[in-house]
Amino acid sequence: MAKYIYQYKSWPNFTWNEKEIQVILGKLRYLQGKIFGQINALGFSIKEETMLSTLTLDVVKSSEIEGQILNYEQVRSSIARKLGIEYAGMVYPDRNVEGVVEMLLDATQNYEQPLTEERLFAWHGALFPTGRSGLYKIDVACYRKGEMQIVSGAMGKEKIHYQAVPADQVKFEMDRFLDWFNKYTDIDPVIKSAIAHFWFIIIHPFDDGNGRIARAISDLLLARSDNSSLRFYSLSNQMLLEKKVYYDTLQKVQYNDADITEWIVWFLNCLYRALKNSEKTIEKVLHKADFWDKHKNTELNSRQRLMLNKLLDGFEGKLKTSKWAKITKCSQDTALRDIKDLIEKGILRQEKSGGRSTNYGLNN
Repeated sequence: MAKYIYQYKSWPNFTWNEKEIQVILGKLRYLQGKIFGQINALGFSIKEETMLSTLTLDVVKSSEIEGQILNYEQVRSSIARKLGIEYAGMVYPDRNVEGVVEMLLDATQNYEQPLTEERLFAWHGALFPTGRSGLYKIDVACYRKGEMQIVSGAMGKEKIHYQAVPADQVKFEMDRFLDWFNKYTDIDPVIKSAIAHFWFIIIHPFDDGNGRIARAISDLLLARSDNSSLRFYSLSNQMLLEKKVYYDTLQKVQYNDADITEWIVWFLNCLYRALKNSEKTIEKVLHKADFWDKHKNTELNSRQRLMLNKLLDGFEGKLKTSKWAKITKCSQDTALRDIKDLIEKGILRQEKSGGRSTNYGLNN
């Protein structure tokens, strides 16, 4: 039977092909610097907006990888409130959202702080405020006490994908991991981010939430690599887009004897694609800033401002009078007046399908 990477004598002295990795790292570092330069040239409010959009995406998508769907508006409101950013239409988030947000903000805003057992336990406690994962009671804010298998398939036909480090070795393995994390500084933080992600997942120290915490650890090290708490790209979003390859690569490399080249190469390429995608986010934020600059003297009521911001942020589905009324808590007649006013001002247009399904869109 094949051995897991942690069962070899070489564990955890990982090796990789330096030559292969340096080619990708150089390309990635260049793009990182280029985008960071673009961000720093932007005004303060646009920087804030970019960061708010990126962090929201990161929280929502990291949870989605684990099959947990969070409300986008709740996440955005929670982040905005915690960072002291004001925007129209804030909603009050539930405590599950608050916990995930607290973890990511601690990782990215306090990236210079050491990673300790106490800090990891606080993150885990924030992720599971009720002490349950779904219907199941789990051990919270402490390392797991039981064995951990990653299994799929129907009962009686289960397939074991991974058997994690035995429970009685978790504390020893985590002490070793944290010692390396905090003391081993002569390695590029982007490569360190890839290694830390893999190493943590292999130990699988908690009953649940290991994937989300591993991604928060990666984000912490990426903030160190930028030497900034300003986030402008989402690794979690990209990992969700490439979820199958993400899991396949982890599964394949978990059987190697120390060599994790394939994992690091995939991680760096995934991060490169995340950076490429962030250019689109920046374009969206710039478009929003241009829009409000163009309409700074246009008379608009608070309902119109709220809905226009939602449309500029990427409103899901079709905008109809009924949705406008529901979101802004007004009557359908008032909603229709608001919309007609914006059509007259050249801001909105009526889409082609008429009748009962009349919907509206922004004029570009």
